[in-house]
Amino acid sequence: PSAQPSAPAAVSARTTGVLPVVTNTFSPVTVIPQERIARDQPRTLGDALFDQPGISSSTYAPGAASRPIIRGLDNARVRIQENGIVNGGVSDLGEDHAVPVNPLNAGRIEVIRGPATLRYGSGAIGGVVSAENNQVPTFIPARGVTGQVTTGYTTVDNGRLGAASVDAGADGIAVHADGFKTATDSYAIPGGIQRNSATESQGGSVGISAIGDRGFVGLSFSHYDAIYQIPGGEAEEARTRLTPNQDRLLARGEYRPLNGPFEVLRFWAGGSVYRHEEIGIGEDGIDGVQAIFKNREVEARFEAQHVPVVTALGTLTGAVGVQAGRRVLNSQLESFLPPTESRMLAGYLFEELAVGGGLRFQAAGRIEGDRLNSIATQFPGTYLPDDTDPARYALTRRFAPKSASIGALQDLPYGFVASLNGSYVERAPTGYELFSQGPHDATATFEIGDPTLRLERARTVEISLRRAEGPLRLDATGYYTRYTGFIYKRDTGNRCDDDFASCGSGDELRQVVYSQANATFYGAEIGAQLDLLPVGDGWAGLEAQYDFVRAQFDDGSYVPRIPPHRLGGGAYLRADGWFARINLLHAFDHTEIAPFETVTPGWNDLRAELAYTQALDPAVYGATEVTLGLQGRNLLDDDIRNSASFKKDEILLPGRNLRLFLTARF
Repeated sequence: PSAQPSAPAAVSARTTGVLPVVTNTFSPVTVIPQERIARDQPRTLGDALFDQPGISSSTYAPGAASRPIIRGLDNARVRIQENGIVNGGVSDLGEDHAVPVNPLNAGRIEVIRGPATLRYGSGAIGGVVSAENNQVPTFIPARGVTGQVTTGYTTVDNGRLGAASVDAGADGIAVHADGFKTATDSYAIPGGIQRNSATESQGGSVGISAIGDRGFVGLSFSHYDAIYQIPGGEAEEARTRLTPNQDRLLARGEYRPLNGPFEVLRFWAGGSVYRHEEIGIGEDGIDGVQAIFKNREVEARFEAQHVPVVTALGTLTGAVGVQAGRRVLNSQLESFLPPTESRMLAGYLFEELAVGGGLRFQAAGRIEGDRLNSIATQFPGTYLPDDTDPARYALTRRFAPKSASIGALQDLPYGFVASLNGSYVERAPTGYELFSQGPHDATATFEIGDPTLRLERARTVEISLRRAEGPLRLDATGYYTRYTGFIYKRDTGNRCDDDFASCGSGDELRQVVYSQANATFYGAEIGAQLDLLPVGDGWAGLEAQYDFVRAQFDDGSYVPRIPPHRLGGGAYLRADGWFARINLLHAFDHTEIAPFETVTPGWNDLRAELAYTQALDPAVYGATEVTLGLQGRNLLDDDIRNSASFKKDEILLPGRNLRLFLTARF
């Protein structure tokens, strides 16, 4: 599990740019620390994670709608949460939908894989992306107040941003406030402008907690709203733009009893109301609202961590938890998904046994009850119109997915840690996989669900070798997953207009059908850094990364929209307040394509950075330190297309970009 938030530490030039490696978890955890967020200034979670080994993003609307993709898995298989509670948007419903989480004020971003995901839900079969911050305060600052202000400018899109957060407290009461605002014009690409790609977003939060010797309890409210355009194809021609808006309440707490069977009791509870309009030029030639999406979602989780139990085999630690949630989805004007309600109730258990000699075992289990109800549509088997209208009927589906995992973690000489995990995870189909039944104009698809879908089952074996300390830092993992009943969007080859009667004779929308087939995924992800030469109070060194995922169905065809093989490396220097880095990330041609896909050419992203951090006297300057830097991306101005994106044939990712950034901490 994630560590509990604590007071932020001052950034040191000796730790800036250090590869974060987590060695005390049974599966690898990717961490984007606050100092990197302040340097990269990502506007979406997808932006923050796009170049991490094993992770890509959808880049449907770069800088606005870009959802993380983990090991080739996205949407329903990747849970996105903020402070332990699901984010509550509709980004899993369509790649054009933004995630209503801005990472600028996050204390860190974590990507959790493996056994630890069982505490969050079967929908986390691919992994959990968790934005962690102090919206519900968990500490009282040592000097009574602490905070951060960051701002930046990007040349590729005339991008402007500002973000600030502050924590304060005394006498057992802590308060938090943060806010952000970003804006960009349509971004530049090699040889021109990617039209209809401008973005704006703003939001913030306030929170208060009571903090005592035995724990804390607190509450926060946050707001997010944005407007962004969808580039490429018909969306660009129709000047399509979306207006996500979300209000969110979050409560969490922790209590540590003096005695009894449990040493820590924790709870998380939250709810959100989300809405966005899809605006553009309709078939009538009038610019107006073409669709409305609404999502109301609540979730709660309670966890009890028992006291360590000494056994003949070793010390046993663990936790038991329950989780419940409800989601109500509505779409108006655009009829591809009827009103859909989902309910979930689950229980889970984790136990870890430390047997000595640096060897630990972990076992985890989860059982879940899911109920989904909506209006199903029975389409002809050919998915082409016949002489009758498709039958529509109310339907409730119930599922009871069960999951389990077992793992071993072994400390090795020279600071290395090895792990081996095996897991069996079942996932229930989502409402949109079961009940979709019409045109989704923003993604240019006519989506058809299958109300008879079964549980999706995944069996995974994963092996890792990690090292966090010393001159060599390494995070290497290989994995193999066998899916039974893998659910995916299958392109039928038919084309439709805005109703089912047009399918086979239309030409505007690709007809995709949610289907099931057995599939095999395997791959590897490696990141490494080596400090080579001492310079001042720091080091100069080399870094490298490599990742790939291969995904095939049993008939030999490939799973759609899979990221390419990527290989990268470079050099860095961190010393005496300075941080410098130059790095090249190369993506190979992606030729392992699904039917109706096209080959994606490879690309090169040359990146460089120079930053300086100066410690200050807060009594004089009001700040403890300031970081000023310049960062370059895609310095070769290469044509970058993302093979995992629905839009990869229609748009390029941003061209050459320089970012000037300034962060002050107090």
